[in-house]
Amino acid sequence: MDISFPAAFKSLNLPPSNAFHFRSKLSLFRQTINLLHFKPSISSSSSSHRRFPLSFSSLTNGSATATAAAEISQEGTLPHGVGEGVNEAAHPKILQVVLVSPQIPGNTGCIARTCAASAVGLHLVGPLGYKVDDTKLKRAGLDYWPYVVVKIHDSWEGFRDYFLQQEGEKRLLAFTKRGTKIHSDFSYRKGDYLLFGAETTGLPPEALLDCKTQPFGGGTIKIPMVETYVRCLNLSVSVGIALYEASRQLNYESLQIPSESCVDTEEESFITEDIFG
Repeated sequence: MDISFPAAFKSLNLPPSNAFHFRSKLSLFRQTINLLHFKPSISSSSSSHRRFPLSFSSLTNGSATATAAAEISQEGTLPHGVGEGVNEAAHPKILQVVLVSPQIPGNTGCIARTCAASAVGLHLVGPLGYKVDDTKLKRAGLDYWPYVVVKIHDSWEGFRDYFLQQEGEKRLLAFTKRGTKIHSDFSYRKGDYLLFGAETTGLPPEALLDCKTQPFGGGTIKIPMVETYVRCLNLSVSVGIALYEASRQLNYESLQIPSESCVDTEEESFITEDIFG
């Protein structure tokens, strides 16, 4: 961007000192504009291009995998060491939490922490409303990220393909304020996937339809609340309520993890003070 010395200022006949000062300011402004327009080229082989660790991934098939990985790598990476403290092969998949298009990084971080505490896997289904390396996401999860297995899917279709490939008994359970059954009256089973939608719009129609459709749809569930002046519960609170009710009914079996299924990590804690109590 070319910026010339304004003719109007030339006609002001400024003293030499003032004219020099103005030219210096203008030169600095030119440099700033040039920096804003500078776009460095990034090679795919560049050492600065960060890849996902093996403990979390984009789980879709065919060419969609490469596309999803490319999209996610542009958004950033999850906190360093995520899932490295868990032996996923020995980790029982009793329950899973699925967030479809979450919008607030702090909520996702808190939910990841709850999943770590209850030994439950976490799935993030895009499009996400934030970069996955968001500072708020890291801080909300504190230093518990190594103890939760996180899997990222680029879309609902990608997650559905992953879900159908999983072995064993499984169901999709949609948590929505318009659910037909109360969360504490519902009978949970091993292999249940607990689905939650975006903070602003809830679950998309295609996800709700799959949750209502046999053979894998388990129905829709609601958490009772006073709706007179409260639109909805906070997402992380809803996940905690639903997850621990399901765990209670299953005798907290997911919490009874043998010590050999956890791996010691020597990584320094991301944050040492538990600021969220």
